[in-house]
Amino acid sequence: MRGPWTRYALHPLTWNFQQRFLAGLLGCAGVLLYALYTQYFGGLTPCPLCTLQRGAFMALATLYFLGSLHAPRSAKVRAGYVALSVVIALLGAGVATRHVWLQLLPADQVPACGPDLAHMLASWPLLDVLRQVLTGSGECAVVDWTFLGLSMPAWSLLTYLALALWSALALRAPLRRR
Repeated sequence: MRGPWTRYALHPLTWNFQQRFLAGLLGCAGVLLYALYTQYFGGLTPCPLCTLQRGAFMALATLYFLGSLHAPRSAKVRAGYVALSVVIALLGAGVATRHVWLQLLPADQVPACGPDLAHMLASWPLLDVLRQVLTGSGECAVVDWTFLGLSMPAWSLLTYLALALWSALALRAPLRRR
């Protein structure tokens, strides 16, 4: 009889849907915890685009949590979870791509800094806030953290793409044994 910790249990492609979504949740939680660490212990203040990326990671983590808790047996419901998680991951990747693009602009083409996100949310309509944030500002173009030559938004972009692929692979996950 095979127990849960056989030699195949550690191979991610043999995991069931619930295990894969739980792993996605843990990945998102790790990213968010590191972002909070860099903010509160590393002194890096998140710009508006960073805040949007965090929001996408939180939405994705919530969906992963719900999917792992629900562990649907229906292929259609699983496909719904996967489709929604891929869409959220790709939206996050779009914001991260915009952020990386701003960081790669020459200094003379960087847009001027705008008001901070808290002020915009308090005094502007939500669509105007989103338009302003996605347009970007000078503070979003600053590269104040790198690892292996990539900025934090570039790592976020790679993480979003990996999570989109991970979600898509969950469609092929075996059903959970009861």
